[in-house]
Amino acid sequence: QVQLVESGGGLVQAGGSLRLSCAASGRTFNRYAMGWFRQAPGKEREFVASISGSGASTNFVKGRFTISRGNAKNTVHLQMNSLKPEDTAVYYCAAKTSAIFAGEPDYWGQGTQVTVSS
Repeated sequence: QVQLVESGGGLVQAGGSLRLSCAASGRTFNRYAMGWFRQAPGKEREFVASISGSGASTNFVKGRFTISRGNAKNTVHLQMNSLKPEDTAVYYCAAKTSAIFAGEPDYWGQGTQVTVSS
């Protein structure tokens, strides 16, 4: 059974940084695409960043967020810098069973809360 487990969320002041991590188990994802989404209160879930099986990344929050794969191949990180109150949301790890992140994810994590205070 595939599981995606996020960690690293928390409370941070505006301008601060957080690093989210996602560990996948139950399947090898090192050649598959993984990504991050977020959902703020009262809003739709939105795409944040993805990384393909070849390592190419796509970031919606350009210049502040960076997605990367960990040394353990079944992990992915989201480095978030210069955080703003509008970045407050539940952040979800997601994974595909394809090399490219297109369409709906095949797997979701349970989410980790990120709260940015002003």
